[in-house]
Amino acid sequence: MKICIVAEGCYPYVVGGVSGWIHSMIKSFPQLEFVILTIVSDRSQSGKFTYELPENVKAVYEAYLDDLDWGHRKKHKRRTRLNAGEYKALRSVVLNQDVDWDLLFRMFQKDRICIDDVLMGADFLEIVKECYRLRYPYVVFSDFLWTMRSIYLPLFLILQTKVPKADIYHCVATGYAGVLGSMAKYIHGGGLLVSEHGIYTREREEELLKAGWVTGIYKNIWIDQFRKMSRLAYDRADMVTSLYDHARQLQLELSCPKEKTRITPNGIDISRFANLPGKLPEDEGFINIGAVLRVTPIKDVKTMIRAFSFAKEKVPNLKLWIMGPCDEDPEYARECFDLVEALKVKDVVFTGRINVQEYLGRMDFTILTSISEGQPLTILESYAAHKPVIATDVGNCRELIYGINDGCGTAGILTHIMNTAELASAMVELASSPKMRKEMSERGYNRAVKGYRIEQMKQTYAQIYEQIGWDHGSVWPGDEPGESAKN
Repeated sequence: MKICIVAEGCYPYVVGGVSGWIHSMIKSFPQLEFVILTIVSDRSQSGKFTYELPENVKAVYEAYLDDLDWGHRKKHKRRTRLNAGEYKALRSVVLNQDVDWDLLFRMFQKDRICIDDVLMGADFLEIVKECYRLRYPYVVFSDFLWTMRSIYLPLFLILQTKVPKADIYHCVATGYAGVLGSMAKYIHGGGLLVSEHGIYTREREEELLKAGWVTGIYKNIWIDQFRKMSRLAYDRADMVTSLYDHARQLQLELSCPKEKTRITPNGIDISRFANLPGKLPEDEGFINIGAVLRVTPIKDVKTMIRAFSFAKEKVPNLKLWIMGPCDEDPEYARECFDLVEALKVKDVVFTGRINVQEYLGRMDFTILTSISEGQPLTILESYAAHKPVIATDVGNCRELIYGINDGCGTAGILTHIMNTAELASAMVELASSPKMRKEMSERGYNRAVKGYRIEQMKQTYAQIYEQIGWDHGSVWPGDEPGESAKN
């Protein structure tokens, strides 16, 4: 059985989070053959992997959201005109009226279709004029036209991507990944599984509402585009998974059919965090706070640093370890370094990329100050290492800290996002009470063992792969379909 993992902006280029989950999933099924169909911004990122690929990854295919070829082709004396059916399909997606995705798939997979011709041609211009007259006659048309070209360029590039054949296409988001997976299922057959860690459409909405590069009604136009792509993925998927119930409810609100949804919590290898090396002589006298993260705005490292500076005034022996890559957003990382200097706060260490197992045993507790998350693996890893957690109330953090009727108890402290005072208070509270830290650490460990072991996740996805494969004519390697698939 061949599984094609379809990912956007993560594996195998970026460490942590969804990338770590994909890597773990592939390693969990050595008997299966995997290929990776991964979406990156442009060709400058091609082949720049941060992961050593497991042996059962047979190929990596890339798709680009921007391409230097566009706009630099030789000008045609006569641009390609669409036939009536193609014009109707293009109109359907721009006006979002009964979108004929199947015809769009066929249309853009033809070698004769040039994206430059489509975007700069008379057909697209007429369709955009119609959309403008119907919905947006109060904005400047030239701005509207170029916005529409910028919106549809990445979608058309994705639709032109040549997709590999596989038994199951496993998309780890909706959006452009969902479009690729849906198109691959249409072209090659096979099953389609969509697994959302964060709810892609909601995350894009949040980003666009805060963004400065897009203003006014254009925010809504971009948001509608992402909703349109997500609906395609939900409609074409055989199954749609989420990490926790609230995420599933968001999927239902975004028109995902209820019967397709399933909750599949994350899982980690608890044994990896057994017998970790403890504190070193250099740690003597310090209470170490660990933050395992990428130094990027979504992790809100600046608020963490400010909160630490206030906490350290009350507990002078605190030490903050910011453990993770600083090269994904160098400008933001530099702002964080400058903030440490400006606040004149001591004992803040940026380690860069590390093996978390070499550091986590030295920590007294960990902290996560993200403004958006799904079900953070860093919290589960902290629990596996017997460390309590401070986390912001995003994604599934509340459930991870408090649990839902699992009998384990509170395993950390939850705060509101971007709340410096609450974070500082939480740091002081945990630093001041070794007894609390010990009790919470055991509760967190019990919670991880009870509901978030990799063995549980592996069993769940084995059943899902087997079921979808069986439904589409593929058999689990080495076996006839099990009872789970037959039933």
